[in-house]
Amino acid sequence: MGTTKFRIAVRKFDAFESAIAKIWKAFCKETGCKLELEAVPLDLHPLYNTILKEKGLANGAWDVSLINTDWIAEAFTSNSVVDLTKFIQKNPPEDFPNGWSRSLLYKQEFDNKIVGLPFHDGPECLIYRKDLFESIEEGVAFYEEHGKPLEIPETWDDLMEVAEFFNRPEKELYGTTFAAYPDGHNTVFDFCLQLWTRGGELFDSNKKVKLNSKEAIEGMKFYRKALHNKNAIHPNSRDFDSVKSGLAFANGNLAMMVNWFGFASMCEVLETSKVKGKVDVANVPSGSNGEGISLNAYWMYVIGSGSNNKELAYQFIKYAVNAKNDKLLTLEGAIGCRKSTWTDKDVNNIVPYYYKLEELHKNTRSLPRKSNWSEIANVIDQLVLSVINSSEEIEAILNLAQSQVDSIENI
Repeated sequence: MGTTKFRIAVRKFDAFESAIAKIWKAFCKETGCKLELEAVPLDLHPLYNTILKEKGLANGAWDVSLINTDWIAEAFTSNSVVDLTKFIQKNPPEDFPNGWSRSLLYKQEFDNKIVGLPFHDGPECLIYRKDLFESIEEGVAFYEEHGKPLEIPETWDDLMEVAEFFNRPEKELYGTTFAAYPDGHNTVFDFCLQLWTRGGELFDSNKKVKLNSKEAIEGMKFYRKALHNKNAIHPNSRDFDSVKSGLAFANGNLAMMVNWFGFASMCEVLETSKVKGKVDVANVPSGSNGEGISLNAYWMYVIGSGSNNKELAYQFIKYAVNAKNDKLLTLEGAIGCRKSTWTDKDVNNIVPYYYKLEELHKNTRSLPRKSNWSEIANVIDQLVLSVINSSEEIEAILNLAQSQVDSIENI
């Protein structure tokens, strides 16, 4: 690797890219760093492949990378990332660790070692068009049709009922969407949400992954029916990842969606947003026997174990996560991780529901921290695709997936 460039692997998203570019420019101005930034935006699969599968973090191809909580255990166990503990003890980030919620720090801790710093947060939630729900005309029409008030959906069945009401293809407005793009993430998140919000658990009493529980069967039956409901969902749902879903919402094409908090915030700061000032958030809907549990996953900065610029890399990520830059990241359209950002007056003036992040974090669950999680996630990904793309019995699909996961866990 050349000595004139500092390479960062970035999850492809405009807000991430613009914020990192601005932060690097300010960092160089403040420190006198002369290296040129080469920040490469990558979709999820290419990002995973280059940093872990192709060992880019370990072999020095990347100085720094953004990495999500799904991959951090694999990164640690494969010795791909630098232990930041000594750096932090010697020169800690601003207000570390008290400046962050504990829910944004524990995923990157292994054996008393810290291997990452929080970058982008935002649990899943129900994002909806408050202008539609607050409309007297819409409320009257819904009452005439259903004999009850128009309210924010609290259950998955309520969500689909209201989605059908707001589905107006002739106006390019659709009731809702599910990010069903097969990337090993979106479908996996949806599977877990359907499971957890129905009172199910991902592990059995022996701490083995359990995919064929009655709650999972119930959730996947709902999911299949929902994805085939042309009277309720966006026609491009199967091609949507979370980003494309968020952009469709910002373009005014969706009444509601369950997605990451950041895509609600994006609607208030994106220049091309058509729903600025018309958005609010609520808890994820629940099943009949569950509660609206949210999913907590986040992105963090890590330093490649093969980097020739480890000291500089730490100075940069320490600078990047200070209060000023966490707020900058937020105003670019991503989600800052600091408590100070969540309650910042300027931020809440722009995104008037930002303060709700603290409340949303109180009822979250996280995906398991397993070094072979990417393999298990691929099984779940294929499970969900089989659910929505075939007419095979749900139980049979889940039983096959269970046998595949059992084989992985027994290696």
